[in-house]
Amino acid sequence: MPLPTTRQVSPGVHRLGDHVVNFYVVEEPGGLVLVDAGLPAHLGQLRDHLALAGRSPAEIRAVLLTHGHPDHTGLARTVQQSGADVWVHEKDAAILRDGPRSALRHAKPERSALPYLLRRPGALATPAHLARAGAFTAPAVPDPRVFDTDRRLEEVPGAPLALALPGHTPGSAGYFFPERGLLFTGDALVTHDGLTGHTGPTLVCRGFTHDSRAALAALDRIEELGAAVMLPGHGDPFTGDLRTATARARQVGIR
Repeated sequence: MPLPTTRQVSPGVHRLGDHVVNFYVVEEPGGLVLVDAGLPAHLGQLRDHLALAGRSPAEIRAVLLTHGHPDHTGLARTVQQSGADVWVHEKDAAILRDGPRSALRHAKPERSALPYLLRRPGALATPAHLARAGAFTAPAVPDPRVFDTDRRLEEVPGAPLALALPGHTPGSAGYFFPERGLLFTGDALVTHDGLTGHTGPTLVCRGFTHDSRAALAALDRIEELGAAVMLPGHGDPFTGDLRTATARARQVGIR
């Protein structure tokens, strides 16, 4: 069932998207920041949210992409054309430049998705939903801004820390807003895996993950930050000690 048009998940932070994928609007004094960019079909939802808030697309200063997969980049080019900078780790930048159909070439998963779909046919609804929502036909994103090491993005409202969390893709990243205690993890740590159906803190299965060993190692970096709220690319927010979330993910393992 689709999410409401928007949910406030923290003061000045709104969760948009649907039952498959999340993206977020962060209100900062210097302007608006998108963390991830959803699907092309979410454009109307984003516009409605901004209009209800008395804001305009031109007030979005930056789009922070947690990785290059097409369910996280669908509106990036549209928002870029309105004047926002699009940020991504340099190791996933080629996916943006080459377009969404290049994702499997640049970040090949460890396993085929087919065995997962055979075990759980209902999971076919996820790729079908992404296709209907335009994930694989979104325009390429030229000239993204890139980072190659952990650093505060002083150019972005709120000056978040961009943190390399490779594994799900080579350029997977998180964004930590220390003054807010918020960590956006993208798919480096989620609370729902659409392919396996698992709900709760987990790593995305090998059918969608490039390097599971690196993904497990990235959990160490997540728990070091001391964030109070984790906002993932899939599933509900996690509030509390992130060491609890990472411990649960390790217990589940990567399937």
